Amino acid sequence: MVYTLTLNPSIDYVVRLDNLVSGITNRTISEEYHIGGKGINVSRVLAELGISSTALGFSAGFVGEAIEKGLNDIGIHADFIRLRSGVSRINVKIKADCETEINCQGPHIGDDDFASLLKKTEAIKNGDTIVLAGSIPNSMSDDAYERILQHIERQNVRIVVDATKNLLLNCLTYRPFLIKPNRQELSEIFNMEISCQKDVEICAKELMEKGAKNVIVSLGGDGALLFAEDGKIYRCGVLKEKVLNTVGCGDSMVAGFIAGFEKNHDYSYALKLGSACGNATAFSSGLAKREKIYELLANL
Repeated sequence: MVYTLTLNPSIDYVVRLDNLVSGITNRTISEEYHIGGKGINVSRVLAELGISSTALGFSAGFVGEAIEKGLNDIGIHADFIRLRSGVSRINVKIKADCETEINCQGPHIGDDDFASLLKKTEAIKNGDTIVLAGSIPNSMSDDAYERILQHIERQNVRIVVDATKNLLLNCLTYRPFLIKPNRQELSEIFNMEISCQKDVEICAKELMEKGAKNVIVSLGGDGALLFAEDGKIYRCGVLKEKVLNTVGCGDSMVAGFIAGFEKNHDYSYALKLGSACGNATAFSSGLAKREKIYELLANL
């Protein structure tokens, strides 16, 4: 079983306009609603690939109810902690002449709520996968991921971490199966400009020395590199289509890699399927769909 964790899920309200003008009433061309959050994005793309998952996290108020119902309706088991107060986030994504995002803070998560989440992670057993993705809400301590990993440390669990800076670095002691920094995140972690593949290689290998088993570095228009625990470096390019969306591409890549590796334990195929998923999201108005993923996979 794959478990994904989204500590601060949302409904993303996407509005499209010809252009956005400050100080007046703007009229939309179209609107869309998507259940959001990095872990949830991973679950949604896994579902497109035929992989079952359980979504863990917190939900609150009427928005939280809608998030849980929406996930269950598309076959994802939503096993959230229901908070006693507050309302889960509605984030606004404005797509006009430029993209503007307004991300809300979300409800307060108390110590007893987090204890309830730790209790739920006890269902994770040997051979399962857990995906820790995204930032930690302001109301929680910044060692939340470490505490979760410590709680399941005795189990032989495949750990995937998609986070930034110290949030990622502090998880490396738990030997995650996969981490996925992009070029900018590598620059921030190592406080250096990443200007060539040699720089990427130096940084990735240092992350592996600190505990990561496999490191995917997404390079935008230059594709992606996988530094694998078998000692090899795998590369996958990108396909040339019009980019319609930048939200969730990295999450889609993580989902594709997990699904690809579960299928045949082949790193090259896992990276290709991950890249196909990331590209499929980039070339779509929302997250990748199965038909588009396999169309692109055949061309990578």
